[in-house]
Amino acid sequence: MNASVLGRAATPSRWQRIRALLGVRPLISSEALILVACLYFSVFANAAFWRAATPQPWSQWRWTLSLFLLVTCVHGVWLSLLVWRRTARVVLSALVVVAALAGHYMASYGIYIDADMVRNVLHTDWREASDLAGIDILVPLLAAAPALLLIWRVRLKERSWSRTFGVRLVFLAGMVATGVVGVLPSTQQLTAFLRNQREVRYLVTPANVLVSLAKVVSEDPPGRKRVLQPIGEDAVQSPAATMRRPRLLVLVVGETARAASWGLNGYARQTTPELARRNVLNFPHVTACGSSTEVSLPCMFSPLGREHYDEAEIRSHQSLLHVLQRAGVQTLWRDNQSGCKGVCDGLAVEDLHARTDADLCNGKRCYDEILLSGLEDTVRRHHGDQVVVLHMLGNHGPTYSERYPSSFKAYEPVCETSDLGRCSRAQITNAYDNALRYTDHVVASAIDRLAALDGYDTALLYVSDHGESLGEKGLYLHGMPYSIAPREQLEVPMVAWFSDGWRRSTHLDERCLQQQARGERTHDDLFHTVLGLTDVKTTLYRPDYDIFLTCRSAR
Repeated sequence: MNASVLGRAATPSRWQRIRALLGVRPLISSEALILVACLYFSVFANAAFWRAATPQPWSQWRWTLSLFLLVTCVHGVWLSLLVWRRTARVVLSALVVVAALAGHYMASYGIYIDADMVRNVLHTDWREASDLAGIDILVPLLAAAPALLLIWRVRLKERSWSRTFGVRLVFLAGMVATGVVGVLPSTQQLTAFLRNQREVRYLVTPANVLVSLAKVVSEDPPGRKRVLQPIGEDAVQSPAATMRRPRLLVLVVGETARAASWGLNGYARQTTPELARRNVLNFPHVTACGSSTEVSLPCMFSPLGREHYDEAEIRSHQSLLHVLQRAGVQTLWRDNQSGCKGVCDGLAVEDLHARTDADLCNGKRCYDEILLSGLEDTVRRHHGDQVVVLHMLGNHGPTYSERYPSSFKAYEPVCETSDLGRCSRAQITNAYDNALRYTDHVVASAIDRLAALDGYDTALLYVSDHGESLGEKGLYLHGMPYSIAPREQLEVPMVAWFSDGWRRSTHLDERCLQQQARGERTHDDLFHTVLGLTDVKTTLYRPDYDIFLTCRSAR
């Protein structure tokens, strides 16, 4: 009897066994932890990549195995360079969290993570970030918890530096050999894959983040901001500019408005009812320079444009606004978004998105009508020709329902969360279209103010920076690599309006204007068209890109 009791007491309970198991801290090498991390990333963190690259993984098991070895190799090489004993836990934990979040957003919105997307993230402000940081991000973070627990529970072997480097070189060679083994069985298929589906590499995480981040840092290293190189140093205004009334051109840069939902373009819903009642010139066929603000904004204000696109060249040089200012045209950038991305550096800027106007602002954001507040008084402080840029918040997603006052809720029900997966396509479209109707109202109100402004010949040009995907082909938001970006993200609305005084002073031909509006246009036209409208002469000016040149019969 006593022996039986003692036997039961000596046997550990289930809870005791669990506690003992949790108390185990295995001793492993840094290379072993790297290998475990590589396998974790390959298996658990790349669902979007596997769906795109291997739609039938079991019937294509050789191809799947080849890609698995390659993905593991890629991460092994990167981690071999980044992860060392003293930094292993912090670096791997950060990469696990980054991979979890990247995988979540790629799966939720169908985005690809390249250098432009990383640059968008780095340059975003807390307001934009909060729009995307819904409670749904807790799901991938909780799923990553076991990996984080493992990273912090293991003990890492201590070795001398000489032995550490020797072992690391052997490990790195093993990773390269793994990649070679992955390539050999599927060389022909892999070659075709990389040629026809090159963009799929932007789905391999966290390698996509690491490579893109390295590219961004190399192109724009941290530290003191570089001085922009001048362009158009020969720019001057035509002598005729001093013999007429001063001109005011308001350039409205829209945000995330797409041509497919623009009422003036024939969309099923009339999302532009107010502009339809103004004498505006609508351009139904306009292509953006990029699929994100970070790309399009600098590009559309550069003489290079998409035709001669060179990201480093564009970002390191001044913009159209600097050329205008140098020629004597006063410029002003009024912002209700996340800045001008270098376009207005060193020039007059009014940052309005943090204003506290009770009717237009809620402490976090302001509605776009804030851009019109005090506009006339601001203009009258200066004499001579002026170009004022109004940078809208527009239809910036995913919280489209927060971009307009409640009085503009024409279509219901609407999606009221940043987690678009919880909303129907109809709810998302309703919220987006309501926001577009508010953009229509803001632009139409700007036209009314310009028409009533005494002492100036006035004009307005509205163009969106890029479009938006609303669920077509499983894609949401924007920012896809340009080569594979869908038309919804690249085709944008554009309208122009001229006051009676402007039309008379330039003898604008209405029939010619209508003909020009029907043609194919791009963001590349903006630079040269604005130079033409302001009578600025420079060798940068290309007449064939000036939309209104042939319609002006008096120069």
